[in-house]
Amino acid sequence: MSNKKLRNFLFTLHRYIGLAIAPIAILVGLTGSLIVFQGEINDFQRHQQFGSIIPQGERLSLEVILDFVKAAYANQPQMAFQRVYFPSKPDDLFDVVISVPSNDWVEVYVNPYTGVILGDSLHPNAVQRFLQIVYQLHTSLKLGDLGLQIVGVVGLGMSIVAITGIILWPGWRKLMAGFKIKWNAHPKRLNFDLHKVSGITAAIFLLLTFFTGFAWNLGYVDPLIRAITFSPSLPELVSQPLAGQSPRPLSQQMKTAQLALPDGALRSIDLTKDPKAPLRLRMKLPQEREEYGMSNVYLDQYSGQVLRVDNSLKASLGDKILNSFQPLHFGIFGGLPTRILYVFVGLAPLILFITGFVMWWVHKRKQKDDYSHKRSYIN
Repeated sequence: MSNKKLRNFLFTLHRYIGLAIAPIAILVGLTGSLIVFQGEINDFQRHQQFGSIIPQGERLSLEVILDFVKAAYANQPQMAFQRVYFPSKPDDLFDVVISVPSNDWVEVYVNPYTGVILGDSLHPNAVQRFLQIVYQLHTSLKLGDLGLQIVGVVGLGMSIVAITGIILWPGWRKLMAGFKIKWNAHPKRLNFDLHKVSGITAAIFLLLTFFTGFAWNLGYVDPLIRAITFSPSLPELVSQPLAGQSPRPLSQQMKTAQLALPDGALRSIDLTKDPKAPLRLRMKLPQEREEYGMSNVYLDQYSGQVLRVDNSLKASLGDKILNSFQPLHFGIFGGLPTRILYVFVGLAPLILFITGFVMWWVHKRKQKDDYSHKRSYIN
């Protein structure tokens, strides 16, 4: 295939995939911009709603916190614990995640010193409710598993659009021309310049965000990366139930996990009713940027045996690549500056669609005019 034919093929892919997925890509991009600082907004809202938590000596044990939550939701007989997020600061709260018949992910906010239930996500205020809807639209279009698959396919499509856009960028022939916008040029030329400059500026970040979204939603990337990097899949872990013995107290399991990863700060525990499931404790190492860390300690629920320690700093190449998806997707790899940048990256699909649609429309009109002119000449 000649260079011209290859370029035409890539141009066709770029144009028509972009036009086809544009509505959903725009929605995903705009909602992504809105939730870049969702955590900070939620923290501010909770502070406004519950007031400041005043440290009062030692925090209550996790078992006591869970007893308070169990008592508060005694009218929900099918309530089950899912996860606990630990306070990261003295004036922070416990975030206990439970499931109830009407909702399988309810966050319950608990004062760590008194055990008082401050509120839950079943009764959000207007801002929190809006952010919940925005997040659901961003991840699954509020369509459940079908929406997850659709967003995953759109993520793959936008990855192709970003890669082909980088290849087709005029700046490879003349660098300065690739970044130049002729503001006083004809509207068609100005539109093209806006498309090429905004496209190349945002392309890498669009590729990172949409590709990682595709990888998470459809799940085909993990085995591929492990195969390419010769990184073995991590074995499935199980707890061994012991006859007549209940799971070990969580406070003891927490001490075991801390000894297994001494430099880590405990950030969350996954709770389960499955007797064979391992207990996962998520730890944050000082070198990790992610709010809840990327390291884990897995324990047997009954014996307390350490089943595996996932130290993100000592992970295999494949696991390090997979662990990088989170900071790359949320823009936390460069701290506050990259997170602010990601707010504007979310606007890029809208700008690129408008300018790309104008170029396609002009092209179609030109084809139509040329055809009409040819017909009139023949007649």
